[in-house]
Amino acid sequence: MSHPSTLPDGKLERSRTEVGRAFGFLVHDVSRLIKRRFERRARQMGLPITRQQAAVVLNIAGNEGVSQAEVAAWLGIEPIALVRMLDKLHEEGLVERRPHPTDRRVRTLWLTPAARRVVAQILAINKAIREEAFAGMAADARDTLIDILDGIKGNLVFQDGTDDSPAAPTGGADGIDIAKLPVAAS
Repeated sequence: MSHPSTLPDGKLERSRTEVGRAFGFLVHDVSRLIKRRFERRARQMGLPITRQQAAVVLNIAGNEGVSQAEVAAWLGIEPIALVRMLDKLHEEGLVERRPHPTDRRVRTLWLTPAARRVVAQILAINKAIREEAFAGMAADARDTLIDILDGIKGNLVFQDGTDDSPAAPTGGADGIDIAKLPVAAS
C-alpha cells in the first residue's frame, strides 16, 4: 500500500483505495452490505421486518420476559427508537408487551407464536448471508476474524468506562436453539 503524500497545506492526500481500506470504513461497509442483503432477502420471503427489527426479535427470543430498557441497552439504541420498532413489531403480530409481575413501571417483551416461526426464517437468512460473506475463507480464518471483532467490540465498549451498556444477553441473537423455543419453528 502506498503512503499518503503531504500537500503544501500540510494535509495528507489519500487515495480512494487507502480510504476504502481504512478499518472504520471497512466495518461500516460490511455492516451496510449485510443490512441491505438481509432486508432484500426478508422482502423476497415476505417477512415484514428490517435488520434492526430482526435483532430485536432475536434478542427477545433468547430472553423472553426481558424489559424494553434491557433490549434498548443491548442494542445500543435510545429507548424511544426501540418503542417505535416494538410498535411496528406489535402491529405485525410478532411481539407482545406485558406488565412486569412486580414493577408496574416496566413492560416485558414476549414473542407471539407467529414470531417464533419468523425466528427460524431470520436465522436462515443470517446463515445464508454469513456463508456468502465467508465464502473462500478457511474455518480458522473465520474464527479468528470473529474473535478479533469481538475483542475490538469489547475494547470499544468497556475501554474508557464511559459506555455503561450491559453485556449482550447469552443465548440471544444467532445463538438461539430453535428446538428450545416453546412453539416449534416451521
